[in-house]
Amino acid sequence: MKRAGVEIRRALASDWPAWAQLRRALWADCDTDLAELQQLLEEDASTVLLAFAQGQPVGLAEASLRHDYVNGTSSSPVGFLEGWYVIESLRGKGIGRALVAEVARWARAQGCSELASDTALDNAQAQAAHKASGFVETERVVYYCMGLDEPTE
Repeated sequence: MKRAGVEIRRALASDWPAWAQLRRALWADCDTDLAELQQLLEEDASTVLLAFAQGQPVGLAEASLRHDYVNGTSSSPVGFLEGWYVIESLRGKGIGRALVAEVARWARAQGCSELASDTALDNAQAQAAHKASGFVETERVVYYCMGLDEPTE
């Protein structure tokens, strides 16, 4: 798909450097390798989309099918936007919305009637981007964890 000089397409194994660069920008502590990308590309239950402007990588969307319960949804499977990123200098120009639209097309083709996503409670920018792309907030959750190395009393 091409929109306003931006091409959005499914990633190829040869896109590994661009994918890894965008993924690290989204998740700073993320180690990515070609084998991981190839695995995602081979799975029917996931998709990796890249956006390019003038041949340069500018955006990323990764999505999967979730068959377990997804907060705020009422169907299964649910398309789930696992990660979504547009380089800062091009935000607000519709690239993120176009990536979400392509993920929604993919999810519909997989038999989904809902697309879900999440973001951190303190990430107001991501929350605004989700709303601008058509998502509706369904609930807020705080997760907890307790280490089990030492007994608690």
